[in-house]
Amino acid sequence: MFSGSDAARSNTRALALLRIAVGCLFLIFAQYKVFGTKFTLGGGFQWWINNFLHDGAAYPFMAPVLQRFVLPHGTVVAFLAAYGELAIGLALVSGICVRVASAFGLVYMLTLLFSSNYPGAGAPLWQYFGASLNHLVLAFCFVTFLSSRSDAALSLRHRFRRLR
Repeated sequence: MFSGSDAARSNTRALALLRIAVGCLFLIFAQYKVFGTKFTLGGGFQWWINNFLHDGAAYPFMAPVLQRFVLPHGTVVAFLAAYGELAIGLALVSGICVRVASAFGLVYMLTLLFSSNYPGAGAPLWQYFGASLNHLVLAFCFVTFLSSRSDAALSLRHRFRRLR
C-alpha cells in the first residue's frame, strides 16, 4: 500500500510522463512541417484550411477569420503553426516553460477545434463533443499542465534547480 508521499510521487511522475508524451506528439507533428517545405512553402497549410472551409468543418464564427485573415497570410501562419508546435513540444519534453507552452498549446488546440471540427448546425449536443475529441483531449491535457506542477519531475528545469 502506498503512503501519502509515495502516492504523491507516483502522481507527479505520471503527470510528467503524460507531459512528455504530449510533447513527443507535438515534436512528431512539427518535424515534417519544420524540416520539409510542403506544409509551409508548398501550399500544404492552405490546402488544409481550404479543405476545412469547403467541407463546412469550420465553426460559423471561425470561417470568416480563416477566409479573411488566415488564408491571405497563409505562409506566415503556416510557419507560426510549425514552429509553434516545435516550441510546445520542446518545452513539454524538457520541462522548461511548461505553463507558457501549455497556454499556447491550449489556444492552438481550441483554434484547431473551431477550424476543423464543426459537426453542423442540426447536430445534437453530443456530436459536438464527439467531433472534437482529437483536439479536445489534448486541450484537456494542456489545462491539466497549466493547473498543476507537471514540471516537478522528469524535467530539466527541476534538475537545474537541484544543481544550485
